[in-house]
Amino acid sequence: MRKRLGWKVGRDPGRYKGRRLKYTDAEIAWLRDNSTMEIKAWCAAFVARFSRPDVTPAKLHSMRKREGWKTGRTGHFEKGAAPWSKGKKLPYNANSAATQFKKGQLPHNHRGPGHESLGDDGYIWIVTNATNPWTGASTWRIHKHRYLWEKEHGPVPEGYVLKCLGDRLNTDPSNWEPVPIGLLPRLNGKSNRGYDHAPAELKPTIMAVAKLEHAVAARRKSKSERSPT
Repeated sequence: MRKRLGWKVGRDPGRYKGRRLKYTDAEIAWLRDNSTMEIKAWCAAFVARFSRPDVTPAKLHSMRKREGWKTGRTGHFEKGAAPWSKGKKLPYNANSAATQFKKGQLPHNHRGPGHESLGDDGYIWIVTNATNPWTGASTWRIHKHRYLWEKEHGPVPEGYVLKCLGDRLNTDPSNWEPVPIGLLPRLNGKSNRGYDHAPAELKPTIMAVAKLEHAVAARRKSKSERSPT
């Protein structure tokens, strides 16, 4: 009622803030000498020895931190320490067993060599049985047009990329041509020619113009490098 009606008693509400429990010298000496014990066992032993039911593990934990008493424990596994479960088999559990993979079972999303898919970039991807040079995996997912082109012509020359001459879904090697990387800005990008999204019948013209401009620029650069300064 006093709280409900807001009647004040005149005492400072924070008068007990920061006040510690009182311990005798003997109690403090015992706590200090046994401060490396596990907190619950430490508290239980202290309460039993000194009949202090008002003391809790949380209070002793705060005191140990406040006094700077070290336990010698870091909470880390020591290097080379064996886990408690080493060599133990997981007990059988019906719910757990229902979701476990059986020996030799493949996951439902497994995609083996020969699997094809259409990527977000609009190109066809294929899973091959070649070793992935980046991860070491037994399969390698690459663009199908590149896979077929390299099977027929060998690796794409360094400094070149494959560009489609018509529909990018046509992965036949005859539909793809290696072009210099320096030619790409003349096909797309700042040239605003939009080669990748142009109709198939316009692509040969755009490619021819881009090649001509690239050849002219390369010749001018070659002449400027040969001319004396």
